[in-house]
Formats: sequence, C-alpha cells, structure tokens
Amino acid sequence: MSDFITVLRETCPTPVVDATKWTRIGGDPHTVNLNAYVSNDGSKIMGTWICTPGKFEVNYDKWEFCHFLDGYCIITPEGEEPKHLKAGDVFVIEPGMKGTWEVVETVRKYFVFA
Repeated sequence: MSDFITVLRETCPTPVVDATKWTRIGGDPHTVNLNAYVSNDGSKIMGTWICTPGKFEVNYDKWEFCHFLDGYCIITPEGEEPKHLKAGDVFVIEPGMKGTWEVVETVRKYFVFA
C-alpha cells in the first residue's frame, strides 16, 4: 500500500541551482529550487523557489500554484497588463501563459506544478 499523505517537514530537499528552463532576457538572475515533493510519475512537483533580480521570457506548459513568502515581481502575460506580485500574494498561472517574469526584489515562494 502506498502513502496517501506526505509530510513535507520530513523532507530534506537538495538545492538545485540555476535549473530554470526560462530564457534570461535581463539582468543576471539566479535561481535555487528546493523540490520537497515529486510524484512517482514526475507530473507533480512541490517545493520552494528562490530567485535574485532579473527578467525571464516564460512559456508555461503546466499549471502552477504560487504563494509568495518574500520579494516582489512583475509578471506580464502577452497582450495583457502587468501583474504586480509581492510577499503574501497567492496566485495560479494557467498552462499556455506566455510573457515575461521580472524579479524586482529577490523572491522566495512555495510552488506546486501539476
């Protein structure tokens, strides 16, 4: 029988540095991923993401839930107004979103990709 509940405080994620697939288009941003959970089939990932200031071109192929713990960024979907996001904000990004993600102040967020 498999576990139905994974208690994440018991995980010890290994930091993965600069593993983003996004294209850097401004500044010199650096990322750290702390993946606390990955489903058996790899389709779901949960963890903490940290990024220093800079700008990326993004193209989402998965759904993402985010909870900002620290920092400030501006996400601008193609053809839409910029979304200004800061510590305390909780939001979802749908698959198919293309645009830019600019980290203005170092960001630390919880994320879930599914």
